[in-house]
Amino acid sequence: MHAICAIEQVCYRTEMQTALNNSALTTRDYQAANAALRSCVHCGFCNATCPTYQLLGNELDGPRGRIYLIKQSLEGELVTSKTLSHLDRCLTCRACETTCPSGVPYAELLEIGRSQVLSRVKRPVLDRAFRYLLRQVLPYPQRLEFLLRLSPWFKWLLPSSMKNKLNELPRPRKHQYTPAAPTTSKRHMILLGGCAQAAIRPDINAASIRVLAKLNIHAEMIYGSGCCGALSQHMDAPTEAKQFMRRNIDAWWPAIENGVDAIITSASACSLMVKDYGRLLADDPDYSEKAAQVSAITLDLSEALAREDLNIFSGSTSSQRVAVQSPCTAQHGQLLTQALLNIITATGHTVINTTDKQMCCGAAGTYTVLQPELSQSLRKKRLDTLQAEDPSCIVTANIGCLVHLQHAAAVPVKHWIELLDEALPCPDYT
Repeated sequence: MHAICAIEQVCYRTEMQTALNNSALTTRDYQAANAALRSCVHCGFCNATCPTYQLLGNELDGPRGRIYLIKQSLEGELVTSKTLSHLDRCLTCRACETTCPSGVPYAELLEIGRSQVLSRVKRPVLDRAFRYLLRQVLPYPQRLEFLLRLSPWFKWLLPSSMKNKLNELPRPRKHQYTPAAPTTSKRHMILLGGCAQAAIRPDINAASIRVLAKLNIHAEMIYGSGCCGALSQHMDAPTEAKQFMRRNIDAWWPAIENGVDAIITSASACSLMVKDYGRLLADDPDYSEKAAQVSAITLDLSEALAREDLNIFSGSTSSQRVAVQSPCTAQHGQLLTQALLNIITATGHTVINTTDKQMCCGAAGTYTVLQPELSQSLRKKRLDTLQAEDPSCIVTANIGCLVHLQHAAAVPVKHWIELLDEALPCPDYT
C-alpha cells in the first residue's frame, strides 16, 4: 500500500526522479537502469496491456508498480520476499514496451531489478532447488527426453505444478541432428536446433530445413550448439546463461568465418535471445565482438522467409482457416507479427481475425510451472479468443506456446512452418 501511495504522489511529474548511489552508477547495469527509470512518465498505459494486472488488478502486479519497486531497491530502500514475488509474477511478455509512449526498456530494467532484489532477498531453499532442477533438465534435450520417458514411474514424487506440466508435454520423439537437405544454392544458414523443441518436436526443425531447401537455401544444425541460454537468463542464473551463449558462439564461429548468410531459429524466444547476445556479452573481452556479430546476423525464421518468393507454397495446398497466436517474443520482442501474417496469407490460408491479439497465452518459458494458476488463467482467456470463430487450426511460432496451448485446445496447434511443409510434400532427409 505504501508503494501504491508513493506512485500516486509522483504521477504528476514528467519523468521519474531517481536517487541512485553515485558509486552504483559506474556500472553498465546501473546506468542502464537509471536511464530506463528516468524515461518513465507514470502514464499507466502499460497497465492496460499487462496480463497480470488485468488478472489481478494490483498496481504492484503491473509494469508501473514493478518499476517503482525496482527503483526502491536500486535506491537502497527495504525490499522483501513480497517485492520479489511481484517481480516474479511478470511474464516478461513486453506488451508494456509495445504500449509505452516513452519507450521504457522494461524487460532490461526488470532483469536488472530482479538481480538486485535477489542479491538482498534469498529464495526459500526448496524454491531454489526446484529452479536448479529445471535448469539441469530443460536446456538439455537428452536429459529432458530421458525424464519424459521415465516420468510415469516417478512423477507422483514431484510438486503438483511439475507433475501437471509433465502431463501436458507430448511423449518425446527421437532426438537427432537433422542433416541438411541437398541444394545447389550458395546461400548457407545455420539453424539453431534448440533444447526442449529438439526433444519434444524435432519435426519442426526438420520441416524448417525442408522448406528452406525448397527456397534453395542450405540450412544445417551444427553439432555442439544447443540451448540459447534464455532459460538460465530468466531463472536467476545469468553466469550459466553466458556459458550457453559462449558454447553456441564457439560452435558457430567456423561457419561464420566462412561467410554463413544468417543464423536462424524456428523458436521466436530463441531468436530474441540470440539477438541479445551482443548486449549480454558486451563486457566479455573474449566474446564481445563475436557476440555482436552473431546478433547482427541472427534472424527469426519468419524474417528469413519474408524475404523470399513464397508462391511455390500456395498452389498445392488446400486453404485452411487459421487462428494465429503470435508469441510475445515475436510480436513485442521483435515486432514480427505482420511478417508472420504475410507469410500465412501468401501461402493461401485465411487468417481469422481474433480479439486481444497482444495478450500473452501464459506459457512464458517456465512460467507454466512456477506460476501455474496465472498461466492457466491466461491460457483459457487466449484460447477463448483464438477458437471463437472455429478455426481449422491454431498456429504459433514458439515451442513453449505450442505445447501450452495444445493441451487445452479443441483444435490442432501447429508451428506455422508446418503449413508450408505440408503444402509441398518432399522427401524426408532425416
